[in-house]
Amino acid sequence: MKKFVSLILLVAMMATMLSVPAMADDTVTLKVMLWDRGDAPAGGTVENSKMTTYINDQIKDLGIQVEFVSTPRSGSDDKLVTWMAGGSAPDIIFTYGQGTFLSFALQGGLTDLGPAIAKLGEGNNIETYVGDVMNMGNINGAQYALLSKRGAANPRHTAYIRQDWLDELGLPMPTTKQELIDTLYKFKEAKPDCIPWAMNGRTDTEKTYLNFVGSYVDFADLKDEYKYSEGYIVMHDGALDGIRELNRLYNDGIIGQDFATDTTEDLFKAAVSSGNVGFVLDDNTRIFDYMEALNCENGQQVRTTFVPVSAFTKADGEIRNPFEYAYGMYIMVPITSESKVDAAITYLNWLADPVNAENVAYAPEHTVDETTGVPVPFTGDQLSEMGYKTTLDDFNILNKHFLFTEAREGVIAGYQGSNIFETYDWFANLYDTLQVGFFRYPTMPMAPEVESEKGDTVKADMIKYVYRLVSAPTDQFDSLQSELYANLVNAGLNQILDARDAYYTEVVGE
Repeated sequence: MKKFVSLILLVAMMATMLSVPAMADDTVTLKVMLWDRGDAPAGGTVENSKMTTYINDQIKDLGIQVEFVSTPRSGSDDKLVTWMAGGSAPDIIFTYGQGTFLSFALQGGLTDLGPAIAKLGEGNNIETYVGDVMNMGNINGAQYALLSKRGAANPRHTAYIRQDWLDELGLPMPTTKQELIDTLYKFKEAKPDCIPWAMNGRTDTEKTYLNFVGSYVDFADLKDEYKYSEGYIVMHDGALDGIRELNRLYNDGIIGQDFATDTTEDLFKAAVSSGNVGFVLDDNTRIFDYMEALNCENGQQVRTTFVPVSAFTKADGEIRNPFEYAYGMYIMVPITSESKVDAAITYLNWLADPVNAENVAYAPEHTVDETTGVPVPFTGDQLSEMGYKTTLDDFNILNKHFLFTEAREGVIAGYQGSNIFETYDWFANLYDTLQVGFFRYPTMPMAPEVESEKGDTVKADMIKYVYRLVSAPTDQFDSLQSELYANLVNAGLNQILDARDAYYTEVVGE
């Protein structure tokens, strides 16, 4: 299938390179990828809203017009592969997946952005504001991607527990993994109909289990950390013990019984927002989506429910809390859009300017707190009423590193924003809790070829491997694990791990 996709991609590239369409005037129309999260404004669409009008008004003097092309956030990489295979990708595309980026780059599917950036001259916004992370998109001197620069340093995933349930049952805040597990059983005993630990079955993220399983793993050295970084950690020695413990929790009714089939998160969202869940492990601040409904009445906070908790202790009692890298998504121009690369870079250079990035991320009508200098965000309902897509940061794809993200008070104020569901002290506690066990995996701008070819498939299969094992009958766990592991090996797992080991040695040494 990979070879077939590659062949289609090459044919599409050749056809486009031979025929560059003429423009009716000097204005270049750029098609730009945009995530659709089902958050279009009332009476509008994701692709056409007040923000798309604002952006085009701002860049018209640059001789550019932008048309946004949406794709659902979940499964967006699959759509990206389909676009690239058919030669129909938008002019600006992006992915968080290094394997996806490398696959496109090494197959000749991407435009070198370097010459277009050089035309901007010294002191351009791209080099000034995101230049320090651009090396991750450079292959053998060719700049095949720009990297978005993240804002505040945040963990990949964060755990939250119901403080009100702890108080009601007279339980202390758990500080170790065993204390957490014991607490979940006490939740179940006191509230038989509750879901002590809610998960979901999304196959594009390991967020609901990875920190827990990872706490059973001890790395030998930096090479070990690189070899088993992120999702590959579930294949490390010890990880199976963590998965087995999740299986026990599942079969004891501690983990929601229908999580593995909840691929859209709908059941997860409903359970959490209904107040029937005691503990979650999710994206860093995703809990904010549910807190107003849980904590507030008539627009006022009347209770505290979820609070952050750090309890995934390793065997040595320490906590490893994987943080996001300083860079985020890979932003690319397909080779089919090579004739538009100067316009694409001009647009991205405009977007990298901190003033423009702030207006796009928070809406041009936003205000700034006079004390902290932090933008005051509108609520989702307010944005929708104003005619905006409610996740405006989806437009701000390049520079998310505002000045306030470098200071504790600024980050806390950024977390709190216009949220009414909790106090300043709650958000300050969130910040301090998140810092416990700060850890970042080693990174490399390249990856072994076999990982570029097979990595996306293997990573998706590893997620399914964990879900199936967690939800298996206890007496079938070992036999199913052997079967699923063999399937992963056949898909290229050991080839990838061996190649990652060899690659690290080649670049860094033993």
